[in-house]
Amino acid sequence: MARTVKDPISVLCFGDSLTWGFNPQDKSRYGHDIRWTRLLQKDLGDGFYVVEDGVNGRTTVFEDPVRGDKNGLAHLGTARKTHMPVDILIVMLGTNDLQDRFAMSAGAIGRAMGRLLFAATQPTDDVEGRAPKVLLMAPPPLGDFDVTDYTDIYSNAHGGAQSRLLAGVYARLAEEYGVAFFDTGTVISVSPVDGIHFEAEPQAALAAAIAEKVRALT
Repeated sequence: MARTVKDPISVLCFGDSLTWGFNPQDKSRYGHDIRWTRLLQKDLGDGFYVVEDGVNGRTTVFEDPVRGDKNGLAHLGTARKTHMPVDILIVMLGTNDLQDRFAMSAGAIGRAMGRLLFAATQPTDDVEGRAPKVLLMAPPPLGDFDVTDYTDIYSNAHGGAQSRLLAGVYARLAEEYGVAFFDTGTVISVSPVDGIHFEAEPQAALAAAIAEKVRALT
């Protein structure tokens, strides 16, 4: 059956634990009344359909030798086909690429994200596989790992330092690929509890800022 003029604009949120809704306090998943993806749906209203596709530990293009099956580029094609037609694709990845075992600089992560953006902006060979509009979001800088439980995975010297360069790299990348860009670090910071994830309270402001960016793409 063909789509009707009343069909909502589909928005696919493709990311890692920051999109999944990881709670740094107890490592559970935030509820629908807290996580930014569900608040984004509420803010945008009935004219939009927001789909969550967040996987804890997902990277841009790397296979994780420790946890396995985290390659975002490998996941993207399936996600697009599963949820097509996708009108707007929101991509927020890069935090997991900053783990010490990958030893990736912000610039190298940008090159990896470029591969993902190229794939995202191409149509697929499906009837409803047209290329979506894309919003690339930079995650906020990482916190202080001297006081968290993640010191065996991240370090201030590498992950922390490179994370502060990522927004600039992504901004230039968005311009290169002709996609929209948003620096989430302008409205939200990571939790001091683990230095990676979001606290509950600021997610409403994040959702509101993203909603503004999404509306601008329609």
